[in-house]
Amino acid sequence: MSTAKNEIGLDLSAQMRALGRSAREAAGILARVTTAQKNAALKGIAAEIRASKQTILDANAQDMAAARERGLGGAMLDRLELNAARIASMAAGVEAIAELEDPIGTVLAQWERPNGLHIERVRVPLGVIGIIYESRPNVTADAGALCLKSGNAAILRGGTESARSSAAIGHCIVRALAAAGLPEAAVQMVPTQDREAVGILLRDMREFVDVIVPRGGKSLISRVQQDARVPVMSHLEGICHTYVHASADLAMARSVVVNAKMRRTGICGATETVLVDKACAATHLQPIVNDLIEAGCEVRGDEQTQALVASVRAAEGDDWGKEFLDAIVAVRVVDDIDAAVQHIRKYGSGHTEAIIAEDDQAAERFFAELDSAILMRNASTQFADGGEFGMGAEIGIATGKIHARGPVGAAELTSYKYLVRGTGQTRPS
Repeated sequence: MSTAKNEIGLDLSAQMRALGRSAREAAGILARVTTAQKNAALKGIAAEIRASKQTILDANAQDMAAARERGLGGAMLDRLELNAARIASMAAGVEAIAELEDPIGTVLAQWERPNGLHIERVRVPLGVIGIIYESRPNVTADAGALCLKSGNAAILRGGTESARSSAAIGHCIVRALAAAGLPEAAVQMVPTQDREAVGILLRDMREFVDVIVPRGGKSLISRVQQDARVPVMSHLEGICHTYVHASADLAMARSVVVNAKMRRTGICGATETVLVDKACAATHLQPIVNDLIEAGCEVRGDEQTQALVASVRAAEGDDWGKEFLDAIVAVRVVDDIDAAVQHIRKYGSGHTEAIIAEDDQAAERFFAELDSAILMRNASTQFADGGEFGMGAEIGIATGKIHARGPVGAAELTSYKYLVRGTGQTRPS
């Protein structure tokens, strides 16, 4: 997929730099193209994905077979697997991005100074975005589409386990870009699975790459945060909590907790720890835990949880604050909302927390006293997703406090500049 076709014989560093130069040139073009051009390309990507469904499925079948041979777990296989419904959803997600308002050129603020200068703060693209991800091939479409919508060029590096699937999707993107008259280098994939390519992207391409967005497990995020020489937008882990407050409606709590844990266990928005207020533990805990077990979840609990449900396995110390990414959940009885907040502050990763409560005051305290990127009331943590937020899709959930936070959609992949218009003003000496 690389546009640096004449560079194939060069060493890896030269290939990566050729990729970077092509991306930088494409970014300059994308910053100036019209919304209609970008949307035409996005709709073309969706059409290409649908037309290439069987090709993508065949590539994914090969990835899945190789992953099973390597002994990948159920959660990783779920992330990797594509089927007709997921491909249709991928294409629909790209079309949803096309329907979003174009963030580029939006006037964020404007004002006039006493000296007559008129000042505007206007959204602009970041430039070139390097995106490193692991087993979810749909990220190829999401990331490429979001970068295109926000006027950025993208360099994508998917995981080894999803290489065939991601390449098949990547070819769809390139064909659509060409058909829309946009540079093919607007979305490029690193043409090798050599791990050193990631190192080069992180360390040696500052003149080409403006920001890195990693999407994957703890080891990947840690490496990127440690090695990157350009800004990084990321979250380290998705250690999400659901707190069942004393005022929680039991039927709602049962439904929400099971969905929050079990809908898809391998995503970063899956609940990993359930906290139950001791004031409702006698009525709420056993039904909730039994529902989880019946859904196929292994429950690891504290002593109070074990006392109420004999089949619960004892939680070990590192089960609190652990991202299982599997059908495993930790359950603890807490004294009150203060104890719940303290637990989340100690063990959480700043991703997503939910409270199930009918008490308005308790819910507002939960919102006010926790500082995770996403806080929810009476809803599953699995709604922590850019598509569910109306962003069309997302590249990931950012848990830092600089630039972007929460779902990273098209608007979050922008910066701004100031436009100052005068009538001949000069500054006094």
